[in-house]
Amino acid sequence: MPCEASASALLAEWLSSSWQACSLFLDVDGTLLDIAETPDAVRVPPELLAALATLQRRLGGALALVSGRSLDSLDALFAPLRLAASGGHGAQWRQLADEAPRHASNALDAALRERLAVLAQRHPGVLAEDKGSSFALHYRAVPEVAPALAAALDELLAGPLGRGLRLLPGKMVFEVIGRGCDKGLAIRRFLAAPPFRGRWPLFIGDDVTDEAALAVVAELGGLGLSVGRALPGARAVFADAAALRAALVEAAGGLAR
Repeated sequence: MPCEASASALLAEWLSSSWQACSLFLDVDGTLLDIAETPDAVRVPPELLAALATLQRRLGGALALVSGRSLDSLDALFAPLRLAASGGHGAQWRQLADEAPRHASNALDAALRERLAVLAQRHPGVLAEDKGSSFALHYRAVPEVAPALAAALDELLAGPLGRGLRLLPGKMVFEVIGRGCDKGLAIRRFLAAPPFRGRWPLFIGDDVTDEAALAVVAELGGLGLSVGRALPGARAVFADAAALRAALVEAAGGLAR
């Protein structure tokens, strides 16, 4: 697997000489931003906001966040910057920065959401995050509960309340989402319409939840990069989120010139 220097060079190449033909898709937690103890504790450095604003402008709007977070959470996190985005692992999206959200799946059943909240309460230290169209259980504070939590979730989803749903594991999190939602489908959706249509996709992610997106990008002849570890479909790896942020700031400065 090529090293971080290769990742930075590939990113710079795609965002400079090829910017007119490139679309940029970015995961957020663990990729753009350092993972924190809770989702609300992450911070967006001002230099990253400035770089993303420059890249959005020079790419003609063909820059989107592709995240497990909800669109509301993304907007609050990156305010005042507003970007095209897909939230909830593809469950909701907006093609343009200023358009209203669209939904690929409905909110989870209220009874299921209640059962998931109760399950979190049975494991002190597990954080429940109800995103409407998906439900996440974060166990970063108590990693030892992962096997019991996974077993309980498998049992719950095997019943009537789990029909049409699947369990998506991530970094210290289990998330219940619809079977028709993943980040690869989200990228296909973006590429079907302006301003992304006709451009080569570039996606950067860090977790197993990003593997579907990397597979789609590879299939379409685009560029996949990962952060922190080599993921299937990634051509090179950034050491961490800070290294990616530095590369984006550098690339944005080059584009500005």
